[in-house]
Amino acid sequence: MPNDRSAPADTSRTPTAPDAVAPAVPVVPGAPAPDAVTPAPVHPPGVAAVPEGVAPAVPDAPAAPRGYRAVFAVAEFRAVFAAHLFSLLGVVVSELALTVLVYDLTGSPLLSALTFALGLLPYLIGGTLFAGVADRYPARRVLVVCDLLCAACVAVMLVPATPVAGLLALRCLVAAIAPVFTGTRMAALTDILGEGDLYVLGRSLLRIVSQSAMLIGFGAGGVLLTVLSPRGAITVTAVTFLASAALLRFGTRARPARSGDGGGTLLKESLAGARLILGDRRVRALMLLFWVPPMFVVAPEALAAPYADAIGVPSAALGLLLCSMAVGHIGAELFVGSALSPRNRSRIVLPVAAVGLLPLVVYAVRPGLPLAVAALALAGAGAAYVIGLDQWFVDAVPEELRGRAMTLLTAGLMTVQGLGMALAGLAAEFFPVHQVVAGSGILGTVCTLLLVAEVRATAPGRMSDTEGRDRADRHVTSG
Repeated sequence: MPNDRSAPADTSRTPTAPDAVAPAVPVVPGAPAPDAVTPAPVHPPGVAAVPEGVAPAVPDAPAAPRGYRAVFAVAEFRAVFAAHLFSLLGVVVSELALTVLVYDLTGSPLLSALTFALGLLPYLIGGTLFAGVADRYPARRVLVVCDLLCAACVAVMLVPATPVAGLLALRCLVAAIAPVFTGTRMAALTDILGEGDLYVLGRSLLRIVSQSAMLIGFGAGGVLLTVLSPRGAITVTAVTFLASAALLRFGTRARPARSGDGGGTLLKESLAGARLILGDRRVRALMLLFWVPPMFVVAPEALAAPYADAIGVPSAALGLLLCSMAVGHIGAELFVGSALSPRNRSRIVLPVAAVGLLPLVVYAVRPGLPLAVAALALAGAGAAYVIGLDQWFVDAVPEELRGRAMTLLTAGLMTVQGLGMALAGLAAEFFPVHQVVAGSGILGTVCTLLLVAEVRATAPGRMSDTEGRDRADRHVTSG
């Protein structure tokens, strides 16, 4: 792991004395050997001797950075962070611009909405079928190639002759590449930052950027579309992908692949990795704890527009409903990451996960805008449990499966959120919106409590000896 910290200061004020030569001691035949003579310490002129038993003074060393500052002190992470910022803003802008472009070409609200949906659906396919890429090839090469492929897809979108079906197909391809890129980057962070607290805080920073991009990116995209055509705005996305590729290529070190070519096809290796990962009881429980709360917490966002209409607030209030959860998430994650120790972050994982969806139950009383915004902010803050969960997941997954595990985690997370939005919309066809949101909070809490019990049962030291041996055997055979 690269380490930018300076070497520790010399702990002695006096230079090391040259080897002293003890005076010769005559040996009398038949007499016992004399005790070894310890030479007196030699002090250079002008330096006072340090009394025996007193530790020499150590010059004050500059305090090492802590918390998020320590993460930014790692040069490779700064390159990864900047690349993430570029590519993420580009994706958000392209989603908005491509949606407008498809609507301009077809006049169809359905196809325009489908453009957004296609950003989520291919995640499961790409994350399952191509997950083996993350471990089979060097991480830097995978990341750069993914960025270049996305830039090429966006470049084809800019061609006026590209039909609408081609635009949607290219959108699917970019979405299928995304989980491979994200999973590889998550696994690469353990090489750059180690597997401890720096990794957890690095992941936290990338999540915060992702949440902030949702707030800033759509606004930036809207501004761009006032001065550029949709294709002109999409051009910006191609530039951001190329910038991300350059930062990763020249800002990170080349490292070998985690696992070599096992002799099978990429598809076979990806599916075998998924079976090993999901077959491990501990890893499966942790992965579901990442997935299940987000599946239910998206209900109020998916139904924000009909709820705003139901309580009779102006359309401008819709923005408050949509951004409240992200604001709560960002604030809580920054607090937990900077104010709590790693041990305390670990302690709050299960309690916070267990109650994180309860604020949505407030919707049962059909709250007005202020109370709804407060409930959404609290629900967003509940997502801070994932900081400690990140560490548990890294500890549970064997190193040779880490890239595939991270890719599958990302693909599943995006898929369940899309499924949650679809189910919330379906339920709202039969029940009032406020009841659907409150029901999501109740049902989600019940499911999460069951997962919390499973995570506790699979904690290290609580599994049976047989389960532990089986898990170790799977890890050995996974290489």
